[in-house]
Amino acid sequence: MATDLHELLRSLRVWDPAVTELRPFDPSAAPADPLDLFTAWFADAVAAGQREPHTMSLATADADGRPDVRIVMLHGADADGWTFATHASSRKGRQLAERPQAALCFYWAALGRQVRLRGTVTAAPAAASQGDLHARSTGALAAALTGRQSEVLGSLEELAQVSQAAWERAQREPDAPVPTWTLYRLRPEEAEFFQGDEQRRHVRLNYRREGGGWERELLWP
Repeated sequence: MATDLHELLRSLRVWDPAVTELRPFDPSAAPADPLDLFTAWFADAVAAGQREPHTMSLATADADGRPDVRIVMLHGADADGWTFATHASSRKGRQLAERPQAALCFYWAALGRQVRLRGTVTAAPAAASQGDLHARSTGALAAALTGRQSEVLGSLEELAQVSQAAWERAQREPDAPVPTWTLYRLRPEEAEFFQGDEQRRHVRLNYRREGGGWERELLWP
């Protein structure tokens, strides 16, 4: 029997109390810097059992302005920005070279929370990019050595063969260089924190960079 997509969608519930805890959020008590609030919310998501809380949507655009989005992993966040990595030769790497602006979105369903950031993206120096790669797992290095990200693949057999060779090299040479591997840093101009509410009175606190600091404002849900 074919699946009725619309019926399936109507059967689903958002923020089921059995799996989601919608916590009160007082924006007047929020810290002055969005990084501090992000760090606290990230820790809350981990403690609440949110699976893979470090995954995020990365939105970019090509030279013609056509948008693209995918899930990537957060590598870190500090006063200089939020970091992620990919091959400079990949689709997203090429798009960032053409248009160095992007947006990030975290969704932590366990707490009904979102964090959205957008701003300018810069590439870290090669030494920092390679250091980031070699601090990760053997599998991450093997995937980077496999390369060819976003290129057309001839067959799964070809992938298996190239990947196996990459795994063997990663195990043999844990410091093997991958010149295209690049660490990117997004310096947000805006950072929005969304806390869901069961009565749909969602709290949205937006930080806007102004000069050397941040302005805060509430947004209608």
